[in-house]
Amino acid sequence: MTDQLTGSAATTEWRAEDRIRARRAAIAGGVGTLIEYYDFSLYGYLAIVMAPLFFPSSDPATALLSALAVFGTAYLMRPLGGIVFGHIGDRFGRKKALLATLVCMGLGSMAMGFLPTHAQAGIWATVLLVVVRMVQGFSAGGEVGGSATFISESAPRHLKATYGAFTPLGSTMGFAMAAAVAGTVSAFTTDVQLESWGWRVPFLLALPLTLLCLWARTRVEETHGEDADSGPAQAPVVAVFRRQPLALLQSVGISVACNGTAYIGLTYMSIHLMKSLGYERTPVYWIATAVIGVVALAMPLGGILADRIGRLRFTVISFAGFAIVTYPAMAVMHHSLWIAAIAYLLIMVNTIGAQVGSYTLMPLLFDKDVRFTGVAMGWNLGVVIAGGTAPFVAVWLVAKTGNILSPAVFVIVAAVIGLISVAGVARRSKVAQEQLG
Repeated sequence: MTDQLTGSAATTEWRAEDRIRARRAAIAGGVGTLIEYYDFSLYGYLAIVMAPLFFPSSDPATALLSALAVFGTAYLMRPLGGIVFGHIGDRFGRKKALLATLVCMGLGSMAMGFLPTHAQAGIWATVLLVVVRMVQGFSAGGEVGGSATFISESAPRHLKATYGAFTPLGSTMGFAMAAAVAGTVSAFTTDVQLESWGWRVPFLLALPLTLLCLWARTRVEETHGEDADSGPAQAPVVAVFRRQPLALLQSVGISVACNGTAYIGLTYMSIHLMKSLGYERTPVYWIATAVIGVVALAMPLGGILADRIGRLRFTVISFAGFAIVTYPAMAVMHHSLWIAAIAYLLIMVNTIGAQVGSYTLMPLLFDKDVRFTGVAMGWNLGVVIAGGTAPFVAVWLVAKTGNILSPAVFVIVAAVIGLISVAGVARRSKVAQEQLG
């Protein structure tokens, strides 16, 4: 009875004193992640347009593969960004690190909008494109881990998924916004205009969006503590590898699964519908916007459900759904654009539980003094392995096998890795009680 009263009093106290703080943290984290992923994913949606501008080739497939390789190159910088921003977040505070990632991404995206093309600057255009993408990747390396950590530390135990869902809401909505802006520009410009200047417009929108997010993030309260040197005695990245290698390995596996499954839908599926199935560009952009937008808006509902039925259980259901649904759904997409849209949605519904579960579980695997670094490292290593490579590998698989359904195998393998990783977490009794209790 005493324990029950203590728990009840704690809940009441939190509701009275900390609800506004938790809500502000969730909104600031979600909005910031939205802007970051809008900026970061635009390149993927515009790759078909930008490929011949920066990688002129007589073979369109070669140009597209080159453009997607640059898309993947940005992900190589994410672990470094995770280490640097994780160090800042664990040493000097989450808020400082999250503000720094936002400024870095905003400047990188604006630079993308001003880049010269290959016809204007030759090989230097390609070099500058790679550099800017690396800056964006460096910035993104600190964003998701920081947002997930910040929101988790601001939320009570029984609502960690409910509030934690704002991180995948922001990241997924960022992809949807990027698709919407790409679709709008495509709809209101001719092919010549789009290739001449229209592709620059979405990147230049980064400035007002970044300023909006900076305002939101300056209004939140720090969760790290008053002491600026409250981090570990060692460098946080060293402490993670020495003290919590199993947690890091499990977080990498969860990230591989979450990103490997999601990125096929977020970045490759529009390429699949246009290039492999021959559907028109503008309606495909709008279908991607609708599907990803619906999934993003459902994230808070997914968070509520996860807190009710168990975060581990919800994650397992979603990874299993990806493994079962992806291949047959892709197999029927050629019948009509409407069927393709429904099949696309059936695949992407599974990312609700995969992302909500992953973003909620990972911060709980690490000690607080290395949590920002641990989550950022685990997440970014998984992204490098299966996220940034997803569209490139998907296009490569189709080119090598001649089977347009071969990318589904990539998704199935990633989902199985996720199931194995989550099973490992479930065997850790303390964490399992935290998730399922």
